[in-house]
Parts: sequence; structure tokens; C-alpha cells
Amino acid sequence: MSRKLNCLIVCCIFLTLGFLGCKETRPQPKSLTKEIKFSDNGRLTVYKQDSKEAIATFKIETAIGDYETATGLMHRKSMPRDWGMLFLFDESQPRSFYMKNTIIELDIVYIDANQKIVKIYRNTSPFDPTSLPSVVPIKYALELNGVVTSNLDIEEGDYVEWSLK
Repeated sequence: MSRKLNCLIVCCIFLTLGFLGCKETRPQPKSLTKEIKFSDNGRLTVYKQDSKEAIATFKIETAIGDYETATGLMHRKSMPRDWGMLFLFDESQPRSFYMKNTIIELDIVYIDANQKIVKIYRNTSPFDPTSLPSVVPIKYALELNGVVTSNLDIEEGDYVEWSLK
């Protein structure tokens, strides 16, 4: 009887170890936020106020509609130096952006209905939920890589023109 009991115990141990050693074949979780590629929707040129002197030209991706304007550049890990995102709104009104879920430092440029730059937030901090208000009514906003406006001497009062594809 003791021999049967020993065999039973050994079998139970082997079965237990066998179950513990089995790996589950569940699929690996997939990333819900994959890298978003930039869409080349046109070109935007910044000009010095009171002149036709071009300061810089950027390739732009446009943000039109509720989802695109709410998401903007969130979750993107980088942006080419000569790119920006142009937000096109239906109406002029005071607006506010923030950096929640935004990984890269940005310059946020608010633009009125006459395409004049009315407010610039330079080198904003990633993930910062602080509201960055336009203060005055705007119809457009432009997001560029952080420090670009400083490096290119883009100032409030300068103006922009763009062409879309």
C-alpha cells in the first residue's frame, strides 16, 4: 500500500509541475496607439509683418473636424523640423490648447481670421495639462516643433499664407 501511495504522490507532483511549466498561448497585447504618420496636406509660409519677406516655409498637415482638432499632435513621438500642423476652424472665437498626451515640445501659434499671428506659446512642456488660451478670437492655430519660432524670429504681428493640396 505504501508503494501505491508513493506512486500516486510522485504522479501528482509530475502533473502539477507539468501544468505549472505550460505556457499560455494567449496572443500578446497590441499597442492601442501606434505611430501616426504625417500627411503632407500643403505648404505654409510665414512672412514678416508689414513686408513680403518670407521667414520660413513649412510642410503642413491639416487638422479639420472635431476628432482631428481635439487630437492634434498627441501621441506622436516626433515631427520633422520643417513640418507643422495647421488647425482650421469654422468660426473665429477664443480658443485654448493644452499639451496633455503630447510627447514633443511645441510652439503653439494662434492666428486670426486675417491670417495674422496674434499669440505664440513658445517651447511648451510635454504632457502639461495647463490651458494655453488664445485670449482673442482666432480662426487658425499652427503647431510647430518647440523653439522653431524663437530660432526663426517669428513674432506676434507676422502673418501666414498657405496652400492646400
